[in-house]
Amino acid sequence: MIINQWVPAAHRGDAIGDSARRVRSMLRHAGHESALFALTIDDDLRGEVRPFADPAARDGDVTIFHFALPSPMTEAFASLPGGRVLQYHNITPAAFFAPYDATLFRLAALGRRELKTLVGRVDLALGDSDFNRQELEAMGFAPTAVMPIAVDTERITRAPRRAALETILGDGLINILFVGRIVPNKRIEDHIRLAEMYKRYVDSYYRFIFVGRYDGVPRYYAQVRALIAEFQMLPDRFWFTGPVPDEDLAAFYRRADVYVSLSEHEGFCVPLVEAMAADVPILAYAAGAVPETLGGAGVLFTPKDLEFAAEMVGTLVYDRAIRDGVIAGQRRRLADFAPDRIERRLMEVLAPFGVETGVRTADR
Repeated sequence: MIINQWVPAAHRGDAIGDSARRVRSMLRHAGHESALFALTIDDDLRGEVRPFADPAARDGDVTIFHFALPSPMTEAFASLPGGRVLQYHNITPAAFFAPYDATLFRLAALGRRELKTLVGRVDLALGDSDFNRQELEAMGFAPTAVMPIAVDTERITRAPRRAALETILGDGLINILFVGRIVPNKRIEDHIRLAEMYKRYVDSYYRFIFVGRYDGVPRYYAQVRALIAEFQMLPDRFWFTGPVPDEDLAAFYRRADVYVSLSEHEGFCVPLVEAMAADVPILAYAAGAVPETLGGAGVLFTPKDLEFAAEMVGTLVYDRAIRDGVIAGQRRRLADFAPDRIERRLMEVLAPFGVETGVRTADR
């Protein structure tokens, strides 16, 4: 059977594209022909991701369309003759962008409007969390199910060491890590306020590290930097790295004392799984799909009391018994995202289309 996937953009390090490539490998391992097609492809991926203009993109007996933004793929997907499986990765609500970027506000609003045009035109609608599945169901999609993101934790656990970077990070400061884009729904300004609380009540030897693009919403990033200046904090205690290669990302996880998420909207949150794989204790505000992704692991809190959060960061850093207990719980939860379990779930959701595990075929 031919089971293809469509993604609007294929970028290395992007959670959706990385997951799609892992799903392709699982499908091939199960004996099916499978290819991945994209409108935009990074140069270093052109050998393994095919352009959407290729006529073979329409040849799938089943096509999985990864939806996260509006694109010409949407209408093309709705008219396919084969089985149509929508995988929804969530769209950040437009209201988060309203004070900062009119274009992103419009793009987010258009994305949800375009998603609704697929109601009644797909055979199965998947959310990568139940949080996302419930949104699909509320829009009128049926049937719906959950298919988690296939997270490549080995890019963290098996990455080569970065001795120079790890030496810098091991200078005695407490490393408080966040991984993701610097955008309004992530509430990076709350990390700065948390730093002020941590410095005031817990410890002045800290460093907040933000790994991810910070140029997507310039006005928002400028506001975050302005808040650091307003609190008269040492600028070198706040690292905004931009995108980094896997080896550097692994080093940041390896040297992190705590992973903190204060986001107010998440459809899944891949860095939580990466932090679990790296044995970094997690402190997270309970919003969106975060409680579901953690599944009882880490430390969740609500309401957003940053004084409490600062004290909890200190506890996770300095109380060895609590820290070890949290890490043990995260290891148990991480097993739910193991490749064999994700592959089993993939076969379950595709079973109604006659997809079965068979003899391995040559890569297509």
